[in-house]
Amino acid sequence: MSFRMPLLVALAAALAAAAAPAFAQKYPAKPVRLVLPFAAASAVDVLGRLYAQKMSETWGQQVLVDNRTGAAGIIGMEAIARAAPDGYTLGMGNAATLALNPHLYQKLPYDVTRDYVPILQAAVIRNCLVVHPSLPVKSVNELVALAKARPGQLNYASGGVGSAQHVPMEMLKSLAGINILHVPYRGLTPAFNDVLAGEMHMIIPGLVTALPFHKTGRLRIIATTGATRTSVTPEIPTIAQAGVAGYEFDSWTGFIAPVGTPPAIVLQVHGELARISSLPETRERLTAMGFDVVAGSPEAFAAVIRDNNARLGKVIRAAGIKAE
Repeated sequence: MSFRMPLLVALAAALAAAAAPAFAQKYPAKPVRLVLPFAAASAVDVLGRLYAQKMSETWGQQVLVDNRTGAAGIIGMEAIARAAPDGYTLGMGNAATLALNPHLYQKLPYDVTRDYVPILQAAVIRNCLVVHPSLPVKSVNELVALAKARPGQLNYASGGVGSAQHVPMEMLKSLAGINILHVPYRGLTPAFNDVLAGEMHMIIPGLVTALPFHKTGRLRIIATTGATRTSVTPEIPTIAQAGVAGYEFDSWTGFIAPVGTPPAIVLQVHGELARISSLPETRERLTAMGFDVVAGSPEAFAAVIRDNNARLGKVIRAAGIKAE
């Protein structure tokens, strides 16, 4: 009996070891799909491809970028929500898809709180308030004073109703008590180009887009939109610092997974994304492009989504904004 018992134990251990891969297969054991709801060269795409390359190198499995574009990111977000929650489909969302769309559309094929697991907020994309040099203002206070003296006579361009240029300007109008005419375009590029040409008075674009024209004097950045000044424009105040108390609007983007994705996989993916975010070359590259690297916990990203939904929802309802 004393001889057979160790033999049986050894046999059981061998059988368990042989069966283990079926139940605890190393992740990832095959290529991973990263769904991006926006087109190539967008901020989400640039970030997603950078992280996908680094993850592929570490994991020894390809992380394949899948751009599912259209309908203000709705098509891609639905694809993420409907994917199998096995860790082999990851996605990226941003302020538009996770905080603006739920208030702009009566019906969405996805639910922000029900369909996704937040993994990591990758970066904040700084925005700024830009005016054409022909407009005689060099500060937010001067702009507010001019708008009050000429109600409805100033205008601003946006990439469309409910866009990331429309909502922050409506927030400024509400908090400052001013009336500035909204002119929506079909996309940011034609809207920005018309401000650059002097056809429109102002716009709120990404800082990285506006900064080269600010440096050459073709446009004038009078404030940034976030809670703090940016590292690349420390001399330029935020809108709140310039006198509009309570103003804060940042674009941001981060990684998500379909709800039901195993917590162990979520933590593993988070750890890898956080590692990539900490690399000096990652931070240098993203900072040069106008991103602020964040890389907080899944809980911190969930809190950002909740806070932005609450704050921006109030702005959208107050302004009566509905997506076209």
